[in-house]
Amino acid sequence: MRRLPPRPRAARAKAGLLAIAFAFTFAIAGCGTESGAPGGLSAPGATTTGTIRAQKVMQLTRTHEETGMTLLEGPAFHPDGGLFVVDVTAPPGKPKVLRVDVRRKTVRAVHTDGRGAYTSAQFSPYDGRLYLTDYAHGEIVSLAPDGGDPRTFFAGEVDGARMNPDDIAFDEKGHLYVSDSRGLSEGAAHGRVVRIDREGGKVAVLADGLAATNGISFDEAYRGLWISELTENRISYLRLDEGGEVASRHTAIRVDGGIAQTDSIAVDADGNLYQGLHGRPAIVVYDRHGERLATVEVPAGAEGLESATNVAITPGGTKAYMTVSGPGGGYLYTFDALGKGTRQSNGG
Repeated sequence: MRRLPPRPRAARAKAGLLAIAFAFTFAIAGCGTESGAPGGLSAPGATTTGTIRAQKVMQLTRTHEETGMTLLEGPAFHPDGGLFVVDVTAPPGKPKVLRVDVRRKTVRAVHTDGRGAYTSAQFSPYDGRLYLTDYAHGEIVSLAPDGGDPRTFFAGEVDGARMNPDDIAFDEKGHLYVSDSRGLSEGAAHGRVVRIDREGGKVAVLADGLAATNGISFDEAYRGLWISELTENRISYLRLDEGGEVASRHTAIRVDGGIAQTDSIAVDADGNLYQGLHGRPAIVVYDRHGERLATVEVPAGAEGLESATNVAITPGGTKAYMTVSGPGGGYLYTFDALGKGTRQSNGG
């Protein structure tokens, strides 16, 4: 594996960022858009197509000298109210998992290690641990809520091929549904949806032939999965049967993203979808029927921000927090969501 240059040029697409993260991780191991320019503040919680202006909460990270970038993902609320995020491109020794107190506007590191490139974070309803997807190594690891006691939950091949796990959705019993973004670097439709039982012993491919599977979230009734396919800018819907198997699959929404690509997905209590974008600091909101309801934008003048990959909505409330990143650093922005937050309102 060729080594990463000391200061790589920041990529404009998630494929580039993850490829760099992949190369960087293995180098350490020793083997070889234009931003939107929205205007003034609109009324929060608008239910018709329009613009919702997000407001800056705080800066969480700066561009890392070692990797030349920062990329925040995986906002997830712990039951005690703490908001956890990951920094995909954080080098060894720098915080890879952060805990944010959104009321006090404080942030602290809770975990780092020497190899992981974590692209999402979710708390399990089964054991209460924080689960992380290590995209570069094809693994899923878990941590205690305080960031300690790291464990490898899953590693190895699935049906003869190693995963590139991106996001996770838990069902009500704590089984994992993982978006496997295989084929991203090659531009081939090798993406999959993989189900792993809550003990980590039973693994099954539920869907394949997907175009760089990225976001994954259950609908509000746990009857199906919304899946974003990054390299096709589309959202697919997988209807599930009572056993958790795919009963049907279809393209549900085609996202007009321009130079931006579909990233993580969150779903509120009303069934609305919050589709993150990589390549534009914005979130697009749809209802369950595919009608575009709103676009969440950062304010004009926010320099150096290129992506709004994920969002988390406060459980039982409508205060939403989205991770926004670019050469200008990694930030947390807030807006009022159209519906209340649930477990599926954590993006990835």
